[in-house]
Amino acid sequence: MATFLYKLGRSAFRRRRLVALIWVALLALAGVGAATAPAATSSSFSIPGTEAQRAFDLLEQRFPGGSADGATARVVFKAPAGQTMKDPANKAKVEKTVAALKSGSEQIAQVTDPYQAQAISRDGSTAYVSVAYKVNAMELTDASRDALKETGQAAQGQGLTVEIGGDALQSMPETGAGEIVGVIIAGVVLVITFGSLVAAGLPLLTAIIGVGIGVSTITALASVLDLGSTTSTLAMMIGLAVGIDYALFIVSRYRAELAEGREKEEAAGRAAGTAGSAVVFAGLTVVIALVGLAVVNIPMLTKMGFAAAGTVVIAVLIALTLIPALLGFAGDRVVGRKQRKAAAQDADPQDAAAQDAGPKKEKPNAGTRWARFVIRRPLMVLLVGVLGLGAIAVPAASLEMGLPDDGVKPASATERRAYDLLSDGFGPGFNGPLLVVVDGDKTAADKTVSTIKGLEGWAAVTPPTPNKAGDTAMITVVPKDRPSSVATENLVHDIRGATGDDVLVTGATAMNIDFSQKMNDALLPYLALVVGLAFLLLMVVFRSVLVPLKAALGFLLSVVAALGAVVAVFQWGWLGSLFGVEQTGPIMSMMPIFMVGVVFGLAMDYEVFLVTRMREAYVHGARPGEAIVTGFRHGARVVTAAAVIMIAVFSGFIGSSEQMVKMIGFGLAVAVLFDAFVVRMAIVPAVLALLGHKAWWLPKWLGRVLPNVDVEGEGLAAHDSRGRGRDEDRELVSV
Repeated sequence: MATFLYKLGRSAFRRRRLVALIWVALLALAGVGAATAPAATSSSFSIPGTEAQRAFDLLEQRFPGGSADGATARVVFKAPAGQTMKDPANKAKVEKTVAALKSGSEQIAQVTDPYQAQAISRDGSTAYVSVAYKVNAMELTDASRDALKETGQAAQGQGLTVEIGGDALQSMPETGAGEIVGVIIAGVVLVITFGSLVAAGLPLLTAIIGVGIGVSTITALASVLDLGSTTSTLAMMIGLAVGIDYALFIVSRYRAELAEGREKEEAAGRAAGTAGSAVVFAGLTVVIALVGLAVVNIPMLTKMGFAAAGTVVIAVLIALTLIPALLGFAGDRVVGRKQRKAAAQDADPQDAAAQDAGPKKEKPNAGTRWARFVIRRPLMVLLVGVLGLGAIAVPAASLEMGLPDDGVKPASATERRAYDLLSDGFGPGFNGPLLVVVDGDKTAADKTVSTIKGLEGWAAVTPPTPNKAGDTAMITVVPKDRPSSVATENLVHDIRGATGDDVLVTGATAMNIDFSQKMNDALLPYLALVVGLAFLLLMVVFRSVLVPLKAALGFLLSVVAALGAVVAVFQWGWLGSLFGVEQTGPIMSMMPIFMVGVVFGLAMDYEVFLVTRMREAYVHGARPGEAIVTGFRHGARVVTAAAVIMIAVFSGFIGSSEQMVKMIGFGLAVAVLFDAFVVRMAIVPAVLALLGHKAWWLPKWLGRVLPNVDVEGEGLAAHDSRGRGRDEDRELVSV
């Protein structure tokens, strides 16, 4: 593989104008496709195989046009002190609001008058208007949401408090600001790393081109493949992350090859053949993690995973072709001024004579000094790293998964204020009523009502509402506790356990419970698939059994530690005020699988890039300790820069007002911090130092079976016109 990529890199360098033109044409083609494609509608959210989904499907059949899974909203009214919602002036306001809502959007299916539906609290201080939509919250248009908000604002005045709750206001957080801040921070880190604006600009430029092609392609195909408007979110985040990382690896290796005195075209070929090989296999691990989301069997997640995987493939192809081409355009400017000045001095005959008189010893960099420290005290570093992450991981044992409700939104949000008004006026369970569907006649429905009333945890049970045929009925059950509480979850399980197969529990609350359970059930199979396939892939890359095993175990340790930190902050409330957590609650059910998929890919990037350099030194004759130092001398700075960029990008989302976005940003930032700086920079070299030659052990029979992909570039020795050895690396350490 190294030889093929070497030739590809040299070819792209020589034919740089053609390569650049091809990528620009692809970007333009994708852009035109996105601009001319039909507008994407958010794909419907479904959870195949769950009881809540079966109930929705049954309602669609038996109550046609009822929009059982449609979005809902509640316009909550609070009377001024000393008044009630039954007062004529307040009643007139509510009735005017009901009329405005009915004519406000074509997507509205039904608006319920609180005076006819008895949706007024016992003390008369609070009332709410229920709004049902024909489509789910993800398919609701901005015009419908704006009409709802404007109607609520128009009802304000004369001391009347009006707030709006429900999933109708739910929308994907706007993207743009976080990505811009991340790109700016990435640019600063790259300039510091390379000392050259041109070298820093290449990874940013190519990452933006890759994301542009990927996201535009997704937009162009959204209508045909039913991808939905939310599918590009994960693709954009992952594409930007790996695009910068992969280009960073190639450019860094190119500069290192130039520093060794190679010609530019030769340096580009070698960068593609060595660092490019690491990029290919790092990209494969990310693709495995993203495509593996199909194991969860939730169509929306599967589409997001495949779309993001496609963007990663584009990032790999750009790193292998467009980066060498742009390096050809950049010329000497890819190297910083200090390096260019030093190279000019080396070329001066008088300076060369002075150097011959006394050999100049290379000054160890920070990576070299750290590697020396670790291999002198490997056991201590290993124990500190493992015990430290283990202690942080302890809260993960108390992980409670669910989907946060409006009660965790900031107090400034109208959804949160509506939630609180309903809780005060009617009880917290009114924020998450359960919908019980009875597949039977009136007798079966009445029996179900009696059974539910014999259970604990309910606050109200409505009489059955039959369909026209009389063979199906709906029953609304209001829990005593809030939607995301353990008591409400127990009530759902109790209803399902006390009734037969012809009684199904659904509604937003039950759907969230089933979604959380499905994600929980899929976690272990997903882990086994992703880690297992990546283990086999890394075994091929490193031709070792223990190195991939160490990589997988280290990743699991960092992810569990990150989950422990998430639980401590968002579930227990530790340091919650520091991160803007106003209300603790269950951890988002997608969080563990999301963290595994995203962080695993990034972690393997750092593992492959750092350890392949060690493997490269080892197969060229370096002793185990020498190989570790060589890997850190060349790779520590680059991996550190890549990790800092990712941490900064993810940390930017912690400031979001959305609890779910805040949680994702915090979890991913902490996970990358633990994995890059504790696992890859400390535990990995400590384990390799303790194992010595055994780290690279591979049974002979397995060596004959595994393909030799030559990631370390051993096959490039024939292309080395200089024929230099690796003595300079051996001088760095004596082990």
